[in-house]
Amino acid sequence: MTQEWIERRALRVLQGEIPLYLFTLAAEEVDQVADVARISRDKAGKLIGYQRPEKRKHVNQIQEYLDGDDVLFPNGLILALPPEVRFKSSRGPGVNDGLAVAGTLEIPIVNGEGGPRPAWIVDGQQRSLALARTRNRRLPVPVAGFVTEDLEIQREQFLRVNTVQPLPVGLVTELLPEIARVPSARMSTRQLPSALVDMLNMDPESPFYGLIRRASTAAEDRPNAMVTDTGLVEALRESVESPSGVLFPYRNIAAGTTDTEGIRRTLLVYWKAVKETFPSAWGKSPSESRLMGGVGIRAMGRLMERVMAHVDVNSEDAAAQARLEIGRIASQCHWTSGTWTDLGLPWNELQNTPRHISALSNFLARAYLAERSAAR
Repeated sequence: MTQEWIERRALRVLQGEIPLYLFTLAAEEVDQVADVARISRDKAGKLIGYQRPEKRKHVNQIQEYLDGDDVLFPNGLILALPPEVRFKSSRGPGVNDGLAVAGTLEIPIVNGEGGPRPAWIVDGQQRSLALARTRNRRLPVPVAGFVTEDLEIQREQFLRVNTVQPLPVGLVTELLPEIARVPSARMSTRQLPSALVDMLNMDPESPFYGLIRRASTAAEDRPNAMVTDTGLVEALRESVESPSGVLFPYRNIAAGTTDTEGIRRTLLVYWKAVKETFPSAWGKSPSESRLMGGVGIRAMGRLMERVMAHVDVNSEDAAAQARLEIGRIASQCHWTSGTWTDLGLPWNELQNTPRHISALSNFLARAYLAERSAAR
């Protein structure tokens, strides 16, 4: 394999400290220059990449259009370019108009099969796949490229450019803990809860260990990943954000700090007690156990606020205290069979909808408070 360069006329734009280049590539060159960073995790559990899986139908539709005779394709690509790119400013008057500088951009490529591609596609992966397959090999493709090897910056830009057509919630949620500057206030509320879900999924002491399905979950691991991450993230978000939430006191908003160990201890004590109280309902698919579905996770997440108010998580018998409190409503729960009498619903008719989540949450809260009062 030998080092070669693709040379293109370009405009250099400075919007901040990171240079941005506007240029064109032939359709056949896109596949030589840029690769797709698929979201996944390495053997140590570290998040890799950020792109969702290919949508074959979408790619095929784009390719069908590109293979036509009268093509107008203004939808450009956004690439993260390597620091090795070289830009040479043109000479003469009018080269710099105060906004952009005209010149020549040189991009390094490896000539040979299996060689690494220098750039990553931040936006336009479906378009890039179609361009790699079109018969119009020399079709000019508009490209905007910024220079960075920083994966965090690439992920941040990926989230920012995908705000018009929303990304899958699970993909956005899993990427958020990896980004320092979250694109919006709405997204920032899910950043800490998503990081906590990562902890619950990867901590061997957690009852959720290996059970949570995230966007990066490998296909071979999906049968074992019973719990959809979005429901658990939302349950934790409610507890972290609400002043009445049991996790809220662990955040020092003024100082911008969080007692993550305290949160971890609280979550492990509570959810271990849930698992031990309902062993026959734990670790099954949501179709077999509504406890593991979104409706069960959200409702039990809300019950956590009441239960953990009566548990000293720092005491030696914290686990026993939590089991005692959850045990108060155990006989009234029907996660895998029977009927929720007060709700008028068979166990398998509970759905992950706002109405059922609210109804189940309210019932569990009423039942718990009634049992606690009766025990006094």
